[in-house]
Amino acid sequence: MKLKALALAGLLLTPFAQAKSDIMAHDLYARAMAPSSVTSAVFTTLMNHGDNERTLISASTPAAGKVELHDVIKDGDVMKMRQVQSIAIPANGHAVLKPGSLHIMLFDLDKRLAEGEEIEMTLTFANGETQTLQVPVKKVMSGMKKMDHSHH
Repeated sequence: MKLKALALAGLLLTPFAQAKSDIMAHDLYARAMAPSSVTSAVFTTLMNHGDNERTLISASTPAAGKVELHDVIKDGDVMKMRQVQSIAIPANGHAVLKPGSLHIMLFDLDKRLAEGEEIEMTLTFANGETQTLQVPVKKVMSGMKKMDHSHH
């Protein structure tokens, strides 16, 4: 019995098992932290190239003590952030995680996230699959459009 479990565990850890994920992360980044900030967030577009809906149920990173899936809802005239239990990624579709919408919140960070760094993040799906990603840290001007200050 132990031998079967060990063989199965070995198979799950092989690159073959990791390579068959239908989920791909595009435009993945964690927000660099402002001096006054105590949290950060991760944004991406999760593409599902499979024929079945996939559901993200959690995320984790060694960089943060607590990680939660979040959404932003409008309550009257106030935008409120709230934790969600899962994020659905439609079959042959995508889920967009962006500021002011769905995102992954990082709490209790052991150090400030600075532009140019990378953090490792593991996504866990409802079917038990996990996917570990290298997430670049980028400086993002919240609520401001990029302006071209060059002189022509």
